[in-house]
Parts: sequence; C-alpha cells; structure tokens
Amino acid sequence: MFLRQAGKRLIYLTGGILFVLMLGGCGGAGEKTQSAMQMIQELNYQGALEQLDSAEEGGENLRLINRARGIACMGLIDYESAASFFEAALAGSDGLVQNVDYDLNFYLAAAYTKSGRYSEAEAIYDAILALRPEEEDAYFLRGNVRLALNNYEGAKEDFDKVISMNATNYDRLIEIFEVLDYYGYGEAGQVYLRSALETGGKEMDQYARGRIYYFLGEYQSAYLALEEAREKGGAESYLYLGRAYEATGDYNYAANVYNSYLENNEGNAEMYNQLGLCEMTRGEYRKALEAFQAGMQLQNTTMMQTLSFNEIVAYEYLGEYMQAQVLMENYLKNYPDDAQAKREYEFLSTR
Repeated sequence: MFLRQAGKRLIYLTGGILFVLMLGGCGGAGEKTQSAMQMIQELNYQGALEQLDSAEEGGENLRLINRARGIACMGLIDYESAASFFEAALAGSDGLVQNVDYDLNFYLAAAYTKSGRYSEAEAIYDAILALRPEEEDAYFLRGNVRLALNNYEGAKEDFDKVISMNATNYDRLIEIFEVLDYYGYGEAGQVYLRSALETGGKEMDQYARGRIYYFLGEYQSAYLALEEAREKGGAESYLYLGRAYEATGDYNYAANVYNSYLENNEGNAEMYNQLGLCEMTRGEYRKALEAFQAGMQLQNTTMMQTLSFNEIVAYEYLGEYMQAQVLMENYLKNYPDDAQAKREYEFLSTR
C-alpha cells in the first residue's frame, strides 16, 4: 500500500486568490449566506449547502448563494455540480462586469479543469485576459490547462509571460517547475530554475536558493542553504529542509527537523504528515501513526483525506488489519471516489 504525500499545488489556485475578493459587488451577502461561507472555511461543506437552501428560502442574493454552493461542491469534490452553480451565478449578471464576475470565472475555470474540461477552462482564461491583460494568475492557470491539452508551446508562452511580469516571484517560479515536471517537461522547468539562480544574485535569499536547489535535485546545496534560512519561510523552510535530508538518506536528521518545528510552533498538518512519512521509512510505524493522528486533531485542515489514508496504512504496517479495515470503511463513506482506497479495501477484506 502506498502512502500519500501532500497534494501538489497544480491548478489549485481556487483558494487563496479568490477568497480575498469581496462577497459584495452584486447586492451583498445575507446573514445566512455569510454563515454558510464560514462553514465552508471550517470545511463543513454539507452543512453549508443546507444553510444555503435556507438562505434561498429567505430571499437572500441568489448569485452569491450559487457562488457559495459552487465553492461547497468544490470542497466535496463534486466538480460538475460546482460548475453548474457557478454558471447559474454568472447567468444572473446584470450585464455590468464586476469583481464578483471575475471571481466566478476563476472558480468556474477551476471546476472545468478539475472535471477534465480543459478547453472550456482555457476559453474562460482567454476571456479574463481579454479584459484584464495583466492578470498574472490567469496566465499561469491557462498555462496549466494548455499543458493538459498537450499544447506545450502555448503553455511556455504563458509561463514566460508570468516570469517577465515578476522575475523574483520564486514561489510562482517553483509552481511553474512543478506543473511542467508533472506533465513530463521537468527538464524545461529546470531551465527556468537555473536561470533564476544565475540572475538572482545577492537579491535572492537563502530560502529561495535552497528551494530551487531542492527541485534541481542538488540536495546538499539545498540543505546547506535552508539551514541558514530555517526561520525565513516558517513551516515551509522546515519542510524543504527535512525533505532535502530525506533525499540524501538521512531520515534520522530529517525527523529531528520536523520534530524541532512541531515542538516550538503551532501544529501543522503537512508537517505531521511529512514526519509520519519519514517515520514510516525508518520503520517506526507506531511513531508514524502518532504523527498522522496528531495532524488529524488539528482544526480546519485541508489534509484530512491524506492523513486519514496514511493512518490506515500505518495500522496495516503494524499488522492491525481489523482496525485498518474499520477505518477504511469509514474513509470510503467520506471519499467514495478514491479508486486506490477501494482496491486496498478489497485486500484488507481478505486479511
């Protein structure tokens, strides 16, 4: 059974940049709609949908209700329903383009992307860029879907544009590398990374330099730079530092890095997951289980599925198959579309 890393940040820009846009722009959100949005932030998607039904009955703004319904469905991994709600919200426009319309189009494109409707997603980014030609996120996301459509040259044009707009945005540069690598263009992605190292000079800090070395596979250079930058990037610094040591085979020191962060900072779900993965590699299955479970105790974590799956794996490695089977049954109730989990459940049923 394979453990699960934290999800890659590919085409997942539907959270950070969009939630910062105001719910206003078309009349304002009612009390129940705002309550539902709070539930969504708490990952209570089903409760949010029920609250939004009540909001509609109470005559609150239907555009914002459908927007919120779409976001909740995204959280429930029901992308077709999400797309339908976003389309309905857009159809309710009064013809004047407002911030909420851009917001909805970004969400709709994300829903199309998640459901494999890449051409439709590309068309939306085309429309956004026709009105906002300096929208960096739209170029980046269109590059993602162009790769999914096997249009490497078009994607490269978009990524080149993104980098030209802000050459020192190393977070975005790494995202570009990751998506290129995901689609089999890792060498092209490394060209971007090496160019950044060559041109960054003294303005590039050790945190950025260390991360770039990590993705170039130069792990010793990575951990030397990241050791200097432990506090610079918070949890991310520790995660990359630990992973760099793991890549060199030094799992003991990597575990110390993760534990050092967790002992001195608030809990971090991805850190607990990475610690658990590291402990599994060391054969410390009980410690791994404790790490996964500690991560699951955190509030509002977006990693619950990954941690829950890895908890089951840890029980299996401990030989506690009955417990693993019970947890897998509950897991499949929450995540019924997980094909890998279904296969593993069949295996556990025979133990």
